[in-house]
Amino acid sequence: MAALLESLAELAPRRVQPPRSLSASGRQRALARARVCYDHLAGEVALTIADAMVEQGLLDLGRESRLTAAGAAWLDEVGVVLPTGSRRPLVRACLDWTERRPHLAGAVGAALCSHALAADWLTRIGTSRALALTDTGRQALREHLGVTVESAAA
Repeated sequence: MAALLESLAELAPRRVQPPRSLSASGRQRALARARVCYDHLAGEVALTIADAMVEQGLLDLGRESRLTAAGAAWLDEVGVVLPTGSRRPLVRACLDWTERRPHLAGAVGAALCSHALAADWLTRIGTSRALALTDTGRQALREHLGVTVESAAA
């Protein structure tokens, strides 16, 4: 059912309300940059991670989303611990509402988010879902995925 709703949402016209204040604009930019979506990462940073994982053959976000053997080895190397014995899908694509492209969800997405927060790659901005990419996070993404994320404020 969730996949059906996300497919329909992807087809729906995009209506973005302009922010009405400077603080609302800042919050909107921060959420678009990096945020928590349920228990996994979303926003530009999450899409950068998912794109790099797909390009490097670690992840397949196609119709049958899956983690490759190389992806499982990579997660282990990075220190991301995957849960065992869960009925939850290991990998699931989740539509990103800001970019209208899929980011990584499922058990792998949740474990990666948890690891990124624990390793101080990302920090929470106040009590919102918005996250800020830290210098440690930028370095980790460069080291582990070969991607450079601009240092603009999240």
